Formats: sequence, structure tokens, C-alpha cells
Amino acid sequence: TKQPLPMYILARLNLQGQAFSVSKDYLPNKLTIDNKSGLAKAAEQASAKGKKFKAAVTFPGGTHDLWMRYWLSANGLDPNKDADLVVVPPPQMVANMQTGTMDTFCVGEPWNQRLVNKKLGYTAATTGELWKFHPEKAFSMRADWVDKNPKAAKALLMAVQEAQMWCEDPANLDELCEITSKDKYLKANVADIKPRLAGDIDYGDGRVVKNSPLKMRFWSENASFPFKSHDKWFVTEDMRWGYLPANTDVDALVNKVNRADIWREAATAIGQKAAIPASDSRGKETFFDGVVFDPENPKAYLDSLKIKAMA
Repeated sequence: TKQPLPMYILARLNLQGQAFSVSKDYLPNKLTIDNKSGLAKAAEQASAKGKKFKAAVTFPGGTHDLWMRYWLSANGLDPNKDADLVVVPPPQMVANMQTGTMDTFCVGEPWNQRLVNKKLGYTAATTGELWKFHPEKAFSMRADWVDKNPKAAKALLMAVQEAQMWCEDPANLDELCEITSKDKYLKANVADIKPRLAGDIDYGDGRVVKNSPLKMRFWSENASFPFKSHDKWFVTEDMRWGYLPANTDVDALVNKVNRADIWREAATAIGQKAAIPASDSRGKETFFDGVVFDPENPKAYLDSLKIKAMA
């Protein structure tokens, strides 16, 4: 059996900036964040072709998997029964949509924008519509390495924080797009990368939003701080879908992995003491369907959810 490797979360890398993309076959369904009838019909259309509604995500139990499961289940589809969730690497998402092997996918940019630019599909919703200012990627390192090399770990974290501040500055947007477009990074056109980073969202179905507050954040809105309350949500959702045992001690696991203490030290060292939040918790979080996650009571949240797959 695989041995789990203890890791530490040192920072959050970004908030928001992912999306749900849908094949152009479903343009008449007018799928949005909140469209139960449209999604039900899409599932029916897929089964009429003898298959389940196929949804691609990037990693089992990872953020895109959880966003996809939340979106489907909040709209009445059981992701384990009414859909077929498959794992596909981000750069291959668009090609798979082109060959008709999938109906929807959830991934970060620029792949949703590329799908729209190639006129192969549209964006049903951005993940910020699912949960405004939701946490996304994390900067994580091996716990044993951090314990052995505390100064180096802190220096790396300081560099990441400074990079996040640089990425957040609109003056650096063009350079950010140029750097990340290179083959060794995204291997994507600036035309695919830039619009949504700037907050300009062409959904590909006629909807266009300029300067959206739901664009990706790197530093503003406490984007970099690793709130323990957010890690609690991820652990709770992984319990919901059977990735973690139903009896997981949420607080113990989060406290073992989350190193907000090192984040505070690093922020202080780069002169960003003012950016340190007052608490390890961002408090209650509300999703688009009105469901509330209270980090002080994950069990109540789990109990309130109708669709789940807990062992």
C-alpha cells in the first residue's frame, strides 16, 4: 500500500479563477451556476446516447473535483450515479472536448477561455459564482523537509508571498501573461490567458462581463493566507465523497498540516504584518445555493447535504 507522506500547507496561492466549461452541444441548455432543469436535461441527452453525462476533473478529491461535485449535486445530479467523473490533465481538456469524449469539465484558466476562443463550448459559470473568494491552490512542502530546514522553508515562502503581490499588481499583467504563456509553463496564447486574469469574462454563450470581482486573486482579499477554516471545508468535502473516512478528526488533521504560523512569520519578515488576518478562520461561508459551512460545526454542514457518498 502507498504510504501517505506528511505535508505542510504554507500558503494559499490564489482565490477563484476556475470555471465549469460545457460542450457546444449543450448551448441550448443555457447552463449556468443555478439551472437544475438545464442540467437534468443535459444528463437525459447524454443517457439517450447510451452514456452518462461525462465530467472531467483534474485530480480525485482535489479542488476541481470538489467544485464539479458541488455544482452537480446542488443542481440535483448525483455525481456518482447520474454522471461519469473522469480525470484528465488540464492541457488535454480542450482536445478531449473537441473529440466529443466529454460533456463538461472543471479546470483553471486558461483552458476554459481557450475552449471559448476555439468555439468548441462555453463557460456555464466561474467557480467564484459557486463560492465567492473561494480558496484554490496551495503552496505545500514535505513536512520533514520544512522541519529540517526551517530558515530555507521560510525564505521560499517569503519569495512566494512577494511573487503573489507582484502578480496582483495590474501593472504587471502583461508581463505575467508573457511569462506564463511560455512552453515550459502553460504553453498557451496570451489571448487565452489575459482576458480572465483581467476580469473580462466572455462566457461564449452571449454573456460578457467586464472587470468581474470574481477574477483570480493572488494577494488581495487575504488570498495568500492559509485559513484553517478553508482546509476544514476541503477535509469535510473529502469525507462527504468517501475520499476520507467518515470518522476523520477534522481539527486534528488540519492543525497537523496547516502552518499558518510560518505564514505569519514570513509575512512579518517581508514587512507585510498588516496583511496578517486576525484569525485562522474566515468564519461562515455561504455557497450559491444558500448552503452555509460553519467551520465550527462541519458535522451540521454534512448532515444538511442530501447528496453524498459517505462510507
